[in-house]
Amino acid sequence: MKRYTSGFLGASLLIYLLLSCEAKSKPNIILINVDDLGWRDLGFMGSDYYETPNLDKLASEGMFFYHAYAAAANCAPSRASMMSSKNTPRHGVYTVDNSERGNEKTRKIIPTPNRDFLPDSIYTLAMMLKDKGYVNGTFGKWHINKDPLQHGFHVNVGGSHHGNPGREGYISPYKIDFIEDGPDGEYLTDRLTQEAISFVEKYKEKPFFLYLPFYSVHTPIMGKKKLVEKFENKPGSEGQDRADYAAMVASVDENIGKLLGVLDELNLTENTFLIFTSDNGGIRDISYQTPLRAGKGSYYEGGIRVPLIMRWPGNIPPGSKSDFPVTQMDFYPTIRSIVGGELRPGDVMDGWDISPLFRQQSMDERPLFWHFPIYLQSYNPKEDDGRDPLFRTRPGSVVRKGKWKLHHYFEDGDYELYDLEADPGERANLAEKETAIRDQLVSVLNAWRLEINAPVPSQPNPLYDPEFERNLINESRND
Repeated sequence: MKRYTSGFLGASLLIYLLLSCEAKSKPNIILINVDDLGWRDLGFMGSDYYETPNLDKLASEGMFFYHAYAAAANCAPSRASMMSSKNTPRHGVYTVDNSERGNEKTRKIIPTPNRDFLPDSIYTLAMMLKDKGYVNGTFGKWHINKDPLQHGFHVNVGGSHHGNPGREGYISPYKIDFIEDGPDGEYLTDRLTQEAISFVEKYKEKPFFLYLPFYSVHTPIMGKKKLVEKFENKPGSEGQDRADYAAMVASVDENIGKLLGVLDELNLTENTFLIFTSDNGGIRDISYQTPLRAGKGSYYEGGIRVPLIMRWPGNIPPGSKSDFPVTQMDFYPTIRSIVGGELRPGDVMDGWDISPLFRQQSMDERPLFWHFPIYLQSYNPKEDDGRDPLFRTRPGSVVRKGKWKLHHYFEDGDYELYDLEADPGERANLAEKETAIRDQLVSVLNAWRLEINAPVPSQPNPLYDPEFERNLINESRND
């Protein structure tokens, strides 16, 4: 005898089944963001000193991007732009705390004031995913407001306005917010990973967004004792030889391996789109990124080029590589395209959906822009390898288009032009030789700044003392 379901029950069952299928078809999203990890601080990027077997394997299972860029050269603006897909002039977060960094007598102009936090009005990546039915958890450094639960997350462990874990902060008892102390001696990177794994296990039946922004490898440099001892007995080269830093990198790799293992055990790997990156370049005083110049806080390549892996089985060919220049602002529109999110009326995104690259499709060339109308003082004048020994960067803008990269510095209106294909270390300034290329990029940069309403500071600083500055530069170079 045939059985029939009433129209109401049949329709309800159909809707339930459709919603269930839709929920299961949505890929889980994992974004791993390591703090201050340099472009070449990984085995698959060419380091012989650091040991990253799990990340090397991950790179072989997905696509890695040789020309991937942070949206900014330091923590807070990079993260604000990643979560909003908006370049720095649209949200006003340019640095951490004050924009008037360095000695006041060495700053020629008054920098643009800095905004500490991402404005609450911005519709973040997490908010979009929340509206698409995702359960969102963040575990680690947030740094763009006081509480990520205000920006679309359901679960938060360890994330607030803090930009580092504090003095001796990698060992419990902890000095950050929104985390309970573990047993004495517990290592923060281990703990954050275990919290992330518990989140995955709890919400494995639902589409989830896991944001894992490790505090590592940010200062204070604190590795596990056994790992430090291991790397003390390993020879380094090319400015990569700090055992305590290598131990931190190894711990990050080990914990990412644990997370990947859990995804395999729970049969979640196939339906998970995973991104691994760093928020900006590494600190050159800690680890060189040769052949790239400079490091965190600089807009030379060592400060903004970062490692990037994307893995999505069945959608991204394993062992693939892309030379297409991409930026962290591309993450949001790419994820939105994957999950079917909507762009709100009047909203603007500066990143692109780069999913065509997954299918080996070509994409049109585009310029990439950075705007930094403030000062960042040096870490180590002898090691920073910046434009001058007093600052990692002075106020300016940068554009990259194709193989060409133009720097514009506001204090004196100076330009630097580099052919990144022939000169990835940005040593040969071609601004006076390749004038046609320079002028073309100047026009592109000026048009973009006008379009985005980017502030260009020009007011002279009355406290500036050129003689004091010259003497300080000479002292820094002679020490």
